[in-house]
Amino acid sequence: MEFDAVLLPPRRAESIAKDYWHDRTINGDLDACVATCPDKLALTALRVETGEVRRFTYRELAVLADRIAVGLARLGVERNDVVAMQLPNWWQFTLLYLACSRIGAVLNPLMHIFRERELSFMLKHSEAKVLVVPKVFRGFDHETMARSLQSGLPSLRRIIVVGGDGADDFETLLTIPEWEREADAKAILTSHRPGPDDITQLIYTSGTTGEPKGVMHSANTLMANILPYADRLNLCQDDVVLMASPMAHQTGFMYGLMMPVMLRAGVVLQDVWEPKKAIEVIRAEGVTFTMASTPFLTDLTKNVEESGNAVPSLRTFLCAGAPIPGTLVEQARRVLGSKIVSAWGMTENGAVTLIQLDDDDRLAFTTDGCPLPGVELKVIEADGKPVPVGQVGRLVVRSCSNFGGYLKRPQWNGTDAEGCWPPRPPTTRCRPAASTTS
Repeated sequence: MEFDAVLLPPRRAESIAKDYWHDRTINGDLDACVATCPDKLALTALRVETGEVRRFTYRELAVLADRIAVGLARLGVERNDVVAMQLPNWWQFTLLYLACSRIGAVLNPLMHIFRERELSFMLKHSEAKVLVVPKVFRGFDHETMARSLQSGLPSLRRIIVVGGDGADDFETLLTIPEWEREADAKAILTSHRPGPDDITQLIYTSGTTGEPKGVMHSANTLMANILPYADRLNLCQDDVVLMASPMAHQTGFMYGLMMPVMLRAGVVLQDVWEPKKAIEVIRAEGVTFTMASTPFLTDLTKNVEESGNAVPSLRTFLCAGAPIPGTLVEQARRVLGSKIVSAWGMTENGAVTLIQLDDDDRLAFTTDGCPLPGVELKVIEADGKPVPVGQVGRLVVRSCSNFGGYLKRPQWNGTDAEGCWPPRPPTTRCRPAASTTS
């Protein structure tokens, strides 16, 4: 696959000079975890419907990432090939990304709610070579759906099934054979690693306004958001993240998969949202941070209040994706004891505005905070002219974390003479205090 990430090269010199891009990749971060804290608990994955819990140290993650990477190479996956994955928040999701990163393959996460129409378009457009699906999830037969599409997808060479019962079973192909011990494994794992400007993630927008758009991100663009995001929230290696938001969205991918590895922190994955189970997890695992949309906060607050099971370790709940009622912020602050942080972002750039931890709680329901370092906002009229402060207009963003472009659709990239300002701008207004947006 050729990736036309035309928005990256013009920004490189400035982004490096201003220390927004750090020229690091998830490979280097995982290697650093193994070197400094190999036996630290890195990942806990919970399947709510079965009760299965799997735990991995950083050493174990690295071994399995190498094993799966060589296994994928044995299946014909090469540098810049797309590996598509329609999985919930299972441990295989994290390991597939880490493995793809070892050999320069590009991961394409797909929401598990997508069906034939969405999948057939995305898999054909991305020219995915491999598709990984669950056999069944929440009563739906993903394997049968995937196989029904394969004849119309000339690039798709292999379907791998988590929980499968045949030769295409995930563990049979990728985790049981000790591929990392093969004679050529070291060469495979060292000669194909991607650079920080290579495309590492291809993720599709929902297509609610038309054709889904394939958003291309590099390690530099993703990490240019994750690092200042974590810094604003005072997150570090001592934190434990709960991720119940889908990892096939940027929320789960950036802050539930990549960020814990980058910080050498821990993460707990919950595949089905069940607030009572989330309370158990927070209490048992010492969860300190989570990010999810407003309904998750509503459910958690309600169930903590009704059960009386406090969650004192949960220091911060970042809420984004929908308006947050003021009454909910006040109730959650009282019941959970957590700081409620509002944020705004897009698939194309991550969460680029957040309130500060020491901001008044009212800002969580009256604004979406102020920009992270390396982010510029404009509120404009339809003709591109700035709107007066306090007036409603269209929000556009130029950010060090902006994507590399839309796959095969450069006409939609939305650049101007000043740089990269993504299209699909939402309606907003700018307030003078702390440059907050609402």
